Amino acid sequence: MAERVQFGHSRAADAVTTMPSLLGRSLILIAGLTLFHGAFSTYENLSQLKALGRLGTEHRMPWDTAIELLGALILFIIGATVNAPRLNEITWSSQMAKLSIDEMDSRMSFASVNHRGKRLFGNGSN
Repeated sequence: MAERVQFGHSRAADAVTTMPSLLGRSLILIAGLTLFHGAFSTYENLSQLKALGRLGTEHRMPWDTAIELLGALILFIIGATVNAPRLNEITWSSQMAKLSIDEMDSRMSFASVNHRGKRLFGNGSN
């Protein structure tokens, strides 16, 4: 008997969904360690400049530390993206598959004022 498979969905996709979680968490961990190392390198550089009396506006963070911190940011963004859960389908057809017409169209009907016309405007003979 043939198994019913949704469009764009397969068993291979289910098997792959467990791996990105491990990959994403690993990238986030590496990014955190790299960020910690970059922060420590910045602190160490600042301490060295203070000890030598060269602390001022003309001395900036070393380029290798800046590149390291930028790489940590990029790794974190990629890791968070890979670790994110699968997006839910939010199309009208997917919502209507979950709801009945009574749940979807639960607003009140238009008010009928036909029965008041003769009292408000007379019977039409005026």
